[in-house]
This record gives sequence, C-alpha cells and structure tokens, in this order.
Amino acid sequence: GDLFLFASQIMADDKKTVTVVVVDGSKLPIPLAVANKSKMIRNLVSDVGIDQLTDIPLAGVSLEVCKKVIEYMTMHQADPDPTDDEDPRTRRTDDITEPDRVFADVDLRLLFELILAANYMDIKGLLDLMCKTFANMIKGKSPAAIRQMFGIEGDFTAEEIEAVLKENEWAREPGESKAATA
Repeated sequence: GDLFLFASQIMADDKKTVTVVVVDGSKLPIPLAVANKSKMIRNLVSDVGIDQLTDIPLAGVSLEVCKKVIEYMTMHQADPDPTDDEDPRTRRTDDITEPDRVFADVDLRLLFELILAANYMDIKGLLDLMCKTFANMIKGKSPAAIRQMFGIEGDFTAEEIEAVLKENEWAREPGESKAATA
C-alpha cells in the first residue's frame, strides 16, 4: 500500500513543473525534477507546496541567463548535490568535465551573470563550475594582464606603483621582475 502511494507520488512529480519569471516578465516552465537542482526552488516547493506555488520571480535574472541555467540543471539533474566547501576537491580547477567546459565557454558578461544567478538560486554545482572557469581564465596572469582582460584602468600613477613595489620588495620572489607585479 505505502510503496504504491510513494511510487505514484514520484510518477506524479515527474509531470509537475514550476514556473519562473525572469526580469523582462517572460515565464519559463521547468520540470520539477530539473528545478530541484536549485536549493532556493527546492526550499520554496517544500515550504509552500507544489500545488500552492505560483510563479517564482527571479530578480535580476535575464531570459538568456535563465535558459542557460535551465540547460545546466537539465544536464546535471541526476547528479548528487556537490559536497560542502571543506572538500578539497571543490578547490581544484583542473577537474572540469568536457561537457561542462563546453557549457562554460561563454563571454565574460554571461559568465558573471551566471555566477550571480547560480548564487541567487543556490545552485552550488553551477556556482562552482563558473567560479572555476573564471579562476582558470586568470590563473598565471600578471595583475596588468588581468586588468587588461577586464578593461580595468589602473588607479595609480607610475610613481605610486614604483613606491608600492619598492616598499614591498621583500614579498617578491628572487628573480621576479617588477613588471610582473605591476
């Protein structure tokens, strides 16, 4: 008896959807099994109940970003939730799978918007992926190269930079040029 009820509930959940509303007012239905990758949505469904839940507003999430988030959640719907931040594997940046690498190959604007959306919607796997992608983009680059990559103007004059470098000479590796740190 109980097993039948449980099985029929699971089958019914497979057909249920939640609807999210993005910034421009567009509504996107998401299968509940996919939407459950978002801890925020999972908690809303748990607190309110799927039958009582109406449209879920996603503040600051554009249609383009939401579609990309749904693509990620669909790709990973069967995956277990990632472990906590204390797991040393979460700090590695060389363990991105090929499908995830292809997924994360986006321009900087979209990368940052996906980081914000993943954080807001509490999708740890997506947040980890996009942060690792960002870390890989800047890994091994000098501060000057990073500023150029992101179009950041230097706030300091050449004289101010020289003074800071001289003041912190003790922190440089032997043989490291001043240019590498400026």
